[in-house]
Amino acid sequence: MTKKVSFLVDGFNVYHSLSELQRRNVPHVKWLDLRTLCQGYLQAVRNELGERVELANVYYFSALAEHLTARKPDVVARHRAYIKALESSGVRVQLSQFKKKDVRCPVCGETFARFEEKETDVAIGLKLVEVLATNECQTVVLVTGDTDMMPAISTARRLFRQCPIGVAFPFLRHNRALAERADYSFKIDQRAITKAQFPERVALTDGAMIVRPAGW
Repeated sequence: MTKKVSFLVDGFNVYHSLSELQRRNVPHVKWLDLRTLCQGYLQAVRNELGERVELANVYYFSALAEHLTARKPDVVARHRAYIKALESSGVRVQLSQFKKKDVRCPVCGETFARFEEKETDVAIGLKLVEVLATNECQTVVLVTGDTDMMPAISTARRLFRQCPIGVAFPFLRHNRALAERADYSFKIDQRAITKAQFPERVALTDGAMIVRPAGW
């Protein structure tokens, strides 16, 4: 029997991984086609489980840095373009938000605003439980290196003992503790990333075209 697998992608964890790859003089890797990337790793899941698998869904979790619009308007514009490209490929996008937090400097005593991404870890954890509870898939792969996902993995494994939970580590994001908490894990390598890029121009479902942002 073929098992269905869904991938839950921690957008910012992957983004920072790709930024690190670009700093190593590997250009144009941020225009990443996540669905193609995940399809390319079905064999890795198959090898871990010893059973045939097929792709159910790919979910992308992130947040728009709207607070940067005044100083860096291109940041949100690039992110929006990327989200449109993902949606055109069938990836399901779930956005959280940045929240303002007042922080006091322990040295000078001044208070300043800091914006922190909120809700994403909770959203991924809830989706992990949801896709298993609704029988959308029989195994899930979390694409992240964030140890904050460890409690969600433990809960899912306890509730759905027959459904293995895997972790795909973004480039340079391997974490031993997270790997040990999951039922299986593997690393996403540079070659797979460079191969799984959207074309420079992506056609949307409404016929419009979007172009890869400069530097991506």
